[in-house]
Amino acid sequence: MMHRRFFSLDTQWNVVHVPERPNGFGVLVLGDKDHFVESSTSLWIQHGGRAQLLQYLQEEGYTVFYSNLYGRHWGCPKANRLAKQLYHLTMKQEILNKRIHILAEGMGALLAIQLMEGGESFIRSVALLNPCIDLHTHVEHEKNHKFFYKQFMRDMTQAYEIDRKQVRNIISNYLKIEQLKATLPVKIWTSANEATHYPLLHSKRYEQHREQLQSPISLSLYLMEKRYLFERSLSQFYKQHEKVL
Repeated sequence: MMHRRFFSLDTQWNVVHVPERPNGFGVLVLGDKDHFVESSTSLWIQHGGRAQLLQYLQEEGYTVFYSNLYGRHWGCPKANRLAKQLYHLTMKQEILNKRIHILAEGMGALLAIQLMEGGESFIRSVALLNPCIDLHTHVEHEKNHKFFYKQFMRDMTQAYEIDRKQVRNIISNYLKIEQLKATLPVKIWTSANEATHYPLLHSKRYEQHREQLQSPISLSLYLMEKRYLFERSLSQFYKQHEKVL
C-alpha cells in the first residue's frame, strides 16, 4: 500500500510519499506560492489535480517528497538549505538512486534554478510547471499590479528576514536568465494564458537561452483547464533520463 510519512525539520513540516512498488527513483517537489505542508496534510493531498498527479507518479513507482519550505520563500537561502537537508535525509531513510528528479511549480522554479546553477550532482532532470525563472522580470511585472506588488514586497521581507529597503539589493544579486549556465535536462509545461509568470517573459526566454548554450530544452504549451493532465508526458520525460544510473 502507498503510504505517507510526515515529519518536522527545522520547524517545517515535510512529507515523503512512498509507493507500493518503488522504482528506485525520487521526485523532489518545489511548490508555488500556495504550496503548504502541515502535520498530516498538504496542498498536494487536498488539491484534486495535484493529488491526481501525485497518485500517478506513485503508481509509476516514484517516491515523492517535499517540504513546506517556510511558505512563500521566493528562493531565500534558508529554503535552499532546507531543500538540500530534506534530500539528504530522504536518501538516508529510503532506498533510492542518489540522483533525483525535480518537479518545480511557479515560484519553486527559483529554487530549482539555484540548485542547478549550484552544480548539485544529485539532480537527474528538472520539470518546470508555469515557472518563475527570472525574479527581475517578475518584479517589473508585479509593479504594474499595486496589490500584488505590495504582497510580494511583504513576502520578500519575511522570507529573507530583511527590511523593505534591502529588497532591491536582494533582487539585484539574482541571476538573470542570460546569466544562467547549467545545462541539465529540463522540460517546461506552461499555459498559453498563464497570467502570473508570462511564458514569453520566463519560459520562452529560457528556452532561447538554452539554445544559445547549445543545450536545448523542451517547452510544451497546454490548456489551463487541463493543467494537471500531463502525467504521461512527465513520466516519459523522467524515464528518458533514467537510462544512466
